[in-house]
Amino acid sequence: MDIEEDIRALQLDSAEDNNGVVNPENAKLEEVEKSDKMVEDPKEEVQAQPVQTEAKVKDKEVSSVGDKEEEEELNRKRHLNVVFIGHVDAGKSTTGGQILFLSGQVDERTIQKYEKEAKDKSRESWYMAYIMDTNEEERVKGKTVEVGRAYFETETTRFTILDAPGHKSYVPNMISGASQADIGVLVISARKGEFETGYERGGQTREHVQLAKTLGVAKLLVVVNKMDDPTVKWSKERYDEIEGKMIPFLKSSGYNVKKGSVLYWCTTRYDEIEGKMIPFLKSSDVLFLPLSGLVGLNMKTRVDKSVCSWWNGPCLFEALDAVEIPLRDPKGPFRMPIIDKFKDMGTVVMGKVESGSVREGDSLLVMPNKVPVKVQAVFIDEDRVKRAGPGENLRIRISGVEEEDIVSGFVLSSVSNPIPAVTEFVAQLQILELLDNAIFTAGYKAVLHIHSIVEECEIVELLQQIDPRTKKPMKKKILFVKNGAVVVCRVQVISSICIEKFSDFPQLGRFTLRTEGKTVAVGKVTGV
Repeated sequence: MDIEEDIRALQLDSAEDNNGVVNPENAKLEEVEKSDKMVEDPKEEVQAQPVQTEAKVKDKEVSSVGDKEEEEELNRKRHLNVVFIGHVDAGKSTTGGQILFLSGQVDERTIQKYEKEAKDKSRESWYMAYIMDTNEEERVKGKTVEVGRAYFETETTRFTILDAPGHKSYVPNMISGASQADIGVLVISARKGEFETGYERGGQTREHVQLAKTLGVAKLLVVVNKMDDPTVKWSKERYDEIEGKMIPFLKSSGYNVKKGSVLYWCTTRYDEIEGKMIPFLKSSDVLFLPLSGLVGLNMKTRVDKSVCSWWNGPCLFEALDAVEIPLRDPKGPFRMPIIDKFKDMGTVVMGKVESGSVREGDSLLVMPNKVPVKVQAVFIDEDRVKRAGPGENLRIRISGVEEEDIVSGFVLSSVSNPIPAVTEFVAQLQILELLDNAIFTAGYKAVLHIHSIVEECEIVELLQQIDPRTKKPMKKKILFVKNGAVVVCRVQVISSICIEKFSDFPQLGRFTLRTEGKTVAVGKVTGV
């Protein structure tokens, strides 16, 4: 009797698997059950049937899990890299740490631990910066050296914070961070004397803005920090003074700035973001807003009128959510400059996808060495995914190459359309400020920074000078140029490097030239 019940249960299961239609084989099985004579060993029938049913269920589960993963990846929130730039001690790490705390990435107990640690070192106001600091040396000195990296989410966007160092000694690290960024947060200290130090000649505020624009940071949120300082006290006069000085400089650096930005924001509410805020941010590259990174005012929620009666604009989270950037091509040739590598059950490379998409099982090339590799696994943050598109920061486990055969600046590339590898290229350069007594001519040597590449280079020939008024080439032959000139020249490097024409892939075709710790020129690749 038990055996008969088992068989009936199996028939019901099987009918459900076939959307309620009973399989003819199951119908036969029913007949077999009725006629005991025909069943020699019913136990065998019972044992065989569950295995088939289980297999069907498992297949269903696997396919539904696969579909679910695909759906999750398609519905994944958009991702933006945000680089925090500005003069040393403006409060970049503190603001970044506060963002992580307010978005729930750091718990109260950790904050209390950092607070005690900072107090023991007589550095009470540094505790929020400890969240972003990458090592003990940074905490002791109070200076960011490496580019700190952290993650947080809002309702619409996943953000990666890149906390760039502000000290002039670490500008190459700042360049590395900014070259990966989609948008920038320029942190300015409102404290009396601190803004002036950062903004005046020799301060890093100016150099960071110029570098950010050169490196492709198209949108800039200028946050006037330390508004709660006793020398400021949320003063509108101080805020207006800083905004008034920064706007002409931002315009001269190539940013489109609309003066009426704050007035525009006055008429909007956060729940009208889609219809109101986004059109403004499309037409302007820059937005100013006041905040206090240390105490977290005007960051996740708008600052209370009792604290700052004159501010009617957005808070930092609202502004970040509203930023729109140009879409990249998920179907384009795959390009991922490698910024780091390590061993973990094979060779793992890290980088940001600038074009195309990648899946587990893909065959790619490591350029410029043209080494064929196979993609074993793809990770976004800590999550393993089946595929990833442009704009994502990835860790990719690959086979076919040893970790020691890869260096920063190599590019993971499509097999069918690999990135060019060159030792010489043509570029259009704008000379910013040459060192004392230097002239820019054939034979000039500098350090080239392009995506994750840092390489010594030499100017081998000046081809033509560009007229700044007409933007057209001048006819006369040139042998040298001075500060402010725009020139087309041939640039040579010792080792093969992976670059693209600026017109094809802007992020892989814009660069800076530095010498003796100073940025002397910015440029774009026009021919490879």
